[in-house]
Amino acid sequence: MHRESAVSRPSSGLGGRALIPMALLAAACGPGVESNEAPTDRDPLDFQAVSLLGDSLTRSMLDSGSWPLQDSLLLEARALLGESPEDPVALVWVGRRLGYLGRYDEAIESFSEGVRRFPEDARFLRHRGHRRITVRDFPGAVDDLSAAWELVEGEPDQVEPDGLPNALGIPTSTLHSNIRYHLGLAHYLLADWDRAREAYQSDVDAAVNPDMLVASSYWLYLILRRLGEDAAAGTLLDTIDADMEIIENTAYHRLLLLFKGDLSEEDLLGTGGEATLQGTTTAYGVGTWHLLQGRPQRAGEIFQAIVSERSQWPAFGYVAAEAELARGTS
Repeated sequence: MHRESAVSRPSSGLGGRALIPMALLAAACGPGVESNEAPTDRDPLDFQAVSLLGDSLTRSMLDSGSWPLQDSLLLEARALLGESPEDPVALVWVGRRLGYLGRYDEAIESFSEGVRRFPEDARFLRHRGHRRITVRDFPGAVDDLSAAWELVEGEPDQVEPDGLPNALGIPTSTLHSNIRYHLGLAHYLLADWDRAREAYQSDVDAAVNPDMLVASSYWLYLILRRLGEDAAAGTLLDTIDADMEIIENTAYHRLLLLFKGDLSEEDLLGTGGEATLQGTTTAYGVGTWHLLQGRPQRAGEIFQAIVSERSQWPAFGYVAAEAELARGTS
């Protein structure tokens, strides 16, 4: 998501560490790439992580339209940090911009610097936890996000700005919601369903807009079904309808409508097409829907199709499909 040890402290509330071997082979991570040149498949410094299936994961290529913009935004963030080296916000943005360029090892290093320099600022732990999920270090992500929650629990929440504004220019998440959301995801990927449920239930309860509600309700529904709590899962779907005004999380919204019976698999997957973040999210949700409906062979086919499209390996749907295949749940 090379790595410095995760913050380890007693956990309470939404926290708790799950102890399993880390998928990340830290020793294999080389030094961070120092240039801002676009990566190539032959660059040995592209290595970022080892997948849950044992494959080497390298920096994903951004499309030709996205890379120049993200690269210029990274240069801008570094310039601002140079002007204000004691400003934690400037340092947060350097790490975030590195992550958007697929330079996850460097992003984690940047956030680790922030953890050292600004230990009471939960944003560094929040973002490092996110990127540790990306590189398959789920226990490290749980440590970071649990520690971040301890710092913010009971404190006023704050809107978290988007890396690139959505179509309406309205951020749809907050610092607290992103900590809970990513903590729940880390537990989910570890198959720690009870702790994942706790985090996502808290996020659903605290949701202040439809985008936040559908994102957390999606994962909570899958968890409730895995726990055999079908009645609670059905009650959760009662809060979802087709007329919700969704800005960003349309894939989660449509998947919930699939679970509810208002959309079909064909409505969501159609006849296929180019792999995208939204497409990977949708495919994993459909695959898990088949799994929960007692169709493991079809689920396995979809999960295999997801991981065959290596360019999408940082996407949460891809990571979750990997976890399903690694656990042999399909």
